Amino acid sequence: MADGLEPGSAPRRDPRGPRIREIPLRMVIPNLVTVLAICAGLTGIRLAFEHRIELAVAMVLLAAFLDGVDGRVARALKATSKFGAEMDSLADIVNFGVAPGLVLYAFLLDRAGAPGWIAALLFAIACGLRLARFNVMDHDPGKGWRAGYFTGVPAPAGAMLVLLPAYLSFLGVEHSRGFAWFSCAFTLLVAVLLVSRIPVWSGKNLGRIRGDMVMPLILLIVFYVLLLINYPWHTMSVTALAYLCFIPLSWLGYRRREARDGPDEGGEG
Repeated sequence: MADGLEPGSAPRRDPRGPRIREIPLRMVIPNLVTVLAICAGLTGIRLAFEHRIELAVAMVLLAAFLDGVDGRVARALKATSKFGAEMDSLADIVNFGVAPGLVLYAFLLDRAGAPGWIAALLFAIACGLRLARFNVMDHDPGKGWRAGYFTGVPAPAGAMLVLLPAYLSFLGVEHSRGFAWFSCAFTLLVAVLLVSRIPVWSGKNLGRIRGDMVMPLILLIVFYVLLLINYPWHTMSVTALAYLCFIPLSWLGYRRREARDGPDEGGEG
């Protein structure tokens, strides 16, 4: 026979081992972003316990940013994969739950004693529950206009919000025991917002923007980035407070839309 095998005999094994399948480089880039996000989050934890708090918070925010864009990078490159999705889910709990909670505990919550640790622990658990619910609901088809809303505060926003006491501390708020207790209460509030069923507008239903709005939008984004570079903690404080104000407005908008259009078939109800 052409391959040198007798009829009915088993094929010979390649002595060099199984053949390694080649993977396009574009498939690797999103996973690399995810790994870098994990490195940033874990480095933030290390810096926090070394009392380099400002840099620790910056690393956690960087981790949250990278973890938030890796999926978009994968879709843009048409490089989505089951491996990448599982990797991203594991990274999310580290960067959105564990890292912010531990950094805040090392900086402020430990001043409140055991309740501080409980608050940090509950935040991390709430983030894990929020991500698990999102993964399940992400595969729920036919939600109509409701698909433009998150159920509860999304995990990246929760990571940004829970660090508000740290931003305020960098602006000069005294590290008193009372402020530590306030930070505990605020951490628990963010944990509740994560697992709540409050509808939060996601912007997913936004389509194309008008041509005359492109330039103002670009200028607005550049202006925000410049503020973030030059006044990072002022900007992050205002951003967190603005998002807290946005939550009830989003809920009101959802109720008005529901009263006008009614519940969608297949929606959450």
